[in-house]
Amino acid sequence: MSEATTYIAKVRDEIVSRDPNQPEFLEAIDNFFNSITPVLEKHPEYIKANLLGRLTEPERAFQFRVPWVDDAGNVQVNRGFRVQFNGAIGPYKGGLRFHPSVNLSIVKFLGFEQIFKNSLTGLPIGGAKGGSDFDPKGKSDNEVMRFTQSFMTELQKHIGPDLDVPAGDIGVGAREIGFMYGQYRRLNGYQAGVLTGKSLQFGGSLARTEATGFGLLYYTAAMLKDQGEALEGKTIKLSGAGNVAIYAAQKAAELGATVLTVSDSNGYVYDPNGIDYKIVKQIKEVERGRIKDYADRVATATYYEGSVWDFDVDYDIALPCATQNEIDGGRAARAIQNGAKIVNAGANMPCTPEAVKAFKQAAVIVGPAKAANAGGVAVSALEMSQNSERLSWTFEEVDQLLKRIMEDIFKESAEAAKTYGLGNDYLAGANIAGFKKVAEAMMAQGVI
Repeated sequence: MSEATTYIAKVRDEIVSRDPNQPEFLEAIDNFFNSITPVLEKHPEYIKANLLGRLTEPERAFQFRVPWVDDAGNVQVNRGFRVQFNGAIGPYKGGLRFHPSVNLSIVKFLGFEQIFKNSLTGLPIGGAKGGSDFDPKGKSDNEVMRFTQSFMTELQKHIGPDLDVPAGDIGVGAREIGFMYGQYRRLNGYQAGVLTGKSLQFGGSLARTEATGFGLLYYTAAMLKDQGEALEGKTIKLSGAGNVAIYAAQKAAELGATVLTVSDSNGYVYDPNGIDYKIVKQIKEVERGRIKDYADRVATATYYEGSVWDFDVDYDIALPCATQNEIDGGRAARAIQNGAKIVNAGANMPCTPEAVKAFKQAAVIVGPAKAANAGGVAVSALEMSQNSERLSWTFEEVDQLLKRIMEDIFKESAEAAKTYGLGNDYLAGANIAGFKKVAEAMMAQGVI
């Protein structure tokens, strides 16, 4: 056993002993550790500096009470979280997730992944994540406002344009960002750069709404080009019907691919003629409805209960854009049987370790979330730049920068994989490329 392997095992044992009840965080750690042994073998100074021990422990983690009053006059209490994981290359940056599943383990897993995702963009932003177990579904606008104002009253003590800049995630869209920004401004005055994903009227960026979905397709197109193929003419099975899925479907259609499915937490629709993203956008963004409504409006579409990954149809590319661990080993086997050749992550960590292993054994190319879905945070950082300059760039300017960033992320990941003899293992390549920049910054700044 090499010194690097022994060191990784030691650090992992320490993490397990400290955080035995954080399965999502431990899964993220394992996914990362499985990739970086060759880097540590080449850089023994990282072992001496205990870089992994420092990197896997958040610089700060906050948990706080969020009391609010519902429309019936009842006092409710939720938990709020913010994990500022690593700020070696810039201010902390990462979204806020409002969902009943949110706990410290999930926020730590997301924050840890965010370190390397942000590093890959080439922009000066560190890794963070936050959120609450509050569920905005079924809540009135006034209830969401009261909750978000209470949430921001505590969170504002720990964030700022040059310290920590949150954004949206699952359950946090323009409405929630607007309410939180209003409360921050009420308490601290005008500081446009404290949140990203804002409306255009008060410092938001054009193309931010589309960024994660568009970026996912730019990354996928770059991957196909590296394989000597094109996106045009390909068929795609896509999960989710939120922000990422909607704009992934739009960009896929614009680039000549056919998206066969979209889904939500109840079920999915299949349209052999291709999903009309405009109808999905109307149902989800305007009406806040359920995806089954799509089948009522499109004659060629069929609605089914359950997971889209349990549905058999031939397709070329899988784009899981819903949530973590939605594809397990059994569903991966099904995807392989259905002809999938590429799996790119729109959601964070959508494939279990068993699924990733099955895909690799079948020579299915897997694109990691920290690379494939980095478009959102990339444009968030561009929004920060515009706020600092007090300027607003055109949609075309932002979109072109996004496309270049996503192509550069793929190129960096592919080159890192080849440099370390890992072939087309883009998941490992992304881990290595993201890690090296953060590692060099941490080494240069001393033991802090």
